[in-house]
Amino acid sequence: MKSPICDTLGIEFPLIAFTHCRDVVCEVSKAGGMGVLGAAGYTPDQLEIELQWIDAHIDGKPYGVDLIVPTSMANKDESLSPEDIHALIPDEHKNFAASVLAQHNIDTSDVYQSNATRGSGGFLGEGRAANILDVAFAHPISIIVNALGVPPRYMLELGKQHKVPVGALVGAKHHAVKQAEAGVDILIVAGTEAGGHCGEVSTMVLVPEVAQAVEKYPHVSVLAAGGIVTGRQMAAAMAMGADGAWTGSVWLTTQEAETSPIIKEKLLAAGSSQTVRSRSRTGKYSRQVRSPWTDAWELSEHAPDPLAMPLQSLVSEPALAKVTKMAEIGHEGAKQLATFFVGQGVGMMNQSLTSRQVVYDFMEDFLAANERLGNIIND
Repeated sequence: MKSPICDTLGIEFPLIAFTHCRDVVCEVSKAGGMGVLGAAGYTPDQLEIELQWIDAHIDGKPYGVDLIVPTSMANKDESLSPEDIHALIPDEHKNFAASVLAQHNIDTSDVYQSNATRGSGGFLGEGRAANILDVAFAHPISIIVNALGVPPRYMLELGKQHKVPVGALVGAKHHAVKQAEAGVDILIVAGTEAGGHCGEVSTMVLVPEVAQAVEKYPHVSVLAAGGIVTGRQMAAAMAMGADGAWTGSVWLTTQEAETSPIIKEKLLAAGSSQTVRSRSRTGKYSRQVRSPWTDAWELSEHAPDPLAMPLQSLVSEPALAKVTKMAEIGHEGAKQLATFFVGQGVGMMNQSLTSRQVVYDFMEDFLAANERLGNIIND
């Protein structure tokens, strides 16, 4: 294809797959798109293991790494120990989360006792981010992405030094302009339909709005994101000014994905209206499958206000990990509570396919949409 993003990233088809599964990364890249590994929650040693595996299995195809280094969060400079951080979490929040589980007959005695609850909830302060970046840039990555806010200066500098484009997610036009002015190379323009962190503006409105706003920055490419799970949606986004598509949700139900079987089952059965945008999971608005867990935080008059990032994750993630664990062994209450980050495109994710087949289906559907438009013009 002639999209400039293909030349920038060295790919055949401008379809980018964000995933936490290294197998999906490799399969998408080998099929002609590009896989990007979500590295949130990894230590430098863990990331090194994952990237070594990818290097050995990706056949030299391009891939990328995605981090979460928020511009504003508690303990950004990591001056506090994990124990100090957890001391900042009010008992009210942990007690409320535990009460939701207890109402569904889940034992909560060990939810906040495990060492797994220690840490930053997957979000990187500056020190850990620098260490992770050193690992990432030691491998032949083709893109590095920051998922929240303007990338730190040292990230942008490392990108230029290693000739690796730096990307960033945006959910509003003024954020996009700010990112372009900071020197970001690729804007992932995520509409409110997106799974995970998202803004309020729809993809249909946001993509052309941002594409027009950054026309004066010739170094900037735009990837459309938010609810995109088919090639025809990708074609529509590119018709509105995007250079390609950034996708995440559609890979959760692939055969290679490490998504819990219970979550896969729930996603395959969900409709497009069965998601909710809430601050209750991370402290910032994110979209996920609606369940009694999300309803409790959104609708109960007893629910406390969500904490700042990353403290809210340290409330929600241990509880939801327990929910998923119990659901996988057949606990009915846990099955009901189970939720996961996913976009509104979930309503069109109706069967579990291989990652390669998803890429091929995108290509076929994209070409059919292009032909359909061509016929309209020719007629």
